[in-house]
Amino acid sequence: MTGPISDLSPATDRPPAAAWRNLVMATLGFGLTFWAWNLIAPLAGDFDEHLHMSSSAQSLLVAVPVLVGSVGRIPVGALTDRYGARLMFPLLSALTIVPVLLLIPAKSSYGALIVVGFFLGLGGTTFAIGVPLVNAWFPPAHRGAALGVFGMGMGGVAASGYFTPRMYKHSENLPFLVLAIALAVYAVLAALLINDRPGRPIPSTPLTQRLAQAGRLRVTWELSALYAIGFGGIVAFGVYLPTYLKTWYELSPTDAGTKAAGFAVVTVVFRPIGGWLADRVHPAVVTSCALGVVSLLAIVQAFDPALTPGATICLLVMAAGLGTASGSVFALVARVTPQPQVGSVTGIVGAMGGLGGFVPPLVMGAVYSAKNSYSIGFMLLSDLALAGCVYAYGRMRDAGRGAPAESRAGVSEKVPS
Repeated sequence: MTGPISDLSPATDRPPAAAWRNLVMATLGFGLTFWAWNLIAPLAGDFDEHLHMSSSAQSLLVAVPVLVGSVGRIPVGALTDRYGARLMFPLLSALTIVPVLLLIPAKSSYGALIVVGFFLGLGGTTFAIGVPLVNAWFPPAHRGAALGVFGMGMGGVAASGYFTPRMYKHSENLPFLVLAIALAVYAVLAALLINDRPGRPIPSTPLTQRLAQAGRLRVTWELSALYAIGFGGIVAFGVYLPTYLKTWYELSPTDAGTKAAGFAVVTVVFRPIGGWLADRVHPAVVTSCALGVVSLLAIVQAFDPALTPGATICLLVMAAGLGTASGSVFALVARVTPQPQVGSVTGIVGAMGGLGGFVPPLVMGAVYSAKNSYSIGFMLLSDLALAGCVYAYGRMRDAGRGAPAESRAGVSEKVPS
């Protein structure tokens, strides 16, 4: 089996120029498709003025793309192992244009928005394309930071939260047209500029068998649980924070979207910091510390502090913790996963992370409808973050030790070749 960096410089050397080009293109594509994936959430308040949705119905509307994008990462990751990012990135970017444009006629019907939101989930699958691409190009000493930089594509959520409602206010069709054009341009550039690493191992086994192999690894599900808390928390806040701020703190849709964009920016900034720290400290320790901070601040937010400065500080520090954890968890994925299965494992872990973002908006909407309070939701977040903190420190610190990066397949499990 070919090692993941057999044709690259030694781990102590700088990555080749092609690695940086592919990293930039992957991050840009991730950001644009993530913007598309999050198009509905910042406009849910505007749609509600015409559709008069309940809290539960609005939560379902913003959660559907999250669910589809999350589950879709599993086959997309496995397909990337087989066909490479050179094909998959431009293809998925081009396909995402279709539901983006369909939002124009669908925005006046709740049923149509649900259907289009389902297909908009395509935009959330590109995460499983970028991780194996970046992982293959960068040697282990630089991989955590590189994956953290790629994770900055989550900034698409911030861009969506800030720009989408403003463009929509100017012209209702403008955000969809602008994003469709941007995706079309990117698809062309990706086809020209993205390259898979020469000599990368291409699996010959069927997709279902590769997914089954990845699913048999204990570490796949351990990482999935941690990522469901870290990245799932980011996604959940990204899609539901505008609604929370509008409902509880009585902000306008534009102000709520702006503050939610600020939360997303902090997660984007701290994701590469988490990856950089994971290159220097064991990623499980970084993950544990970050989730511990999230657990503490979620308790404070459950007591409904005033927006300024209490809630603002709590939400921004939680954003920093979640961003750091999501970056460090994927540094751990790169450390313990053999190169031919990075896409498959990434698909499963990424799916669980996205699913971690699907459930909280539904829970928050249901709790608010029943109790007229969000405190229970924040206490549940605190409990989950604390559990992740303890497990990461107590169990995952031994993951990947004692074996070279290219041959690790979990704590002790071996992946069949």
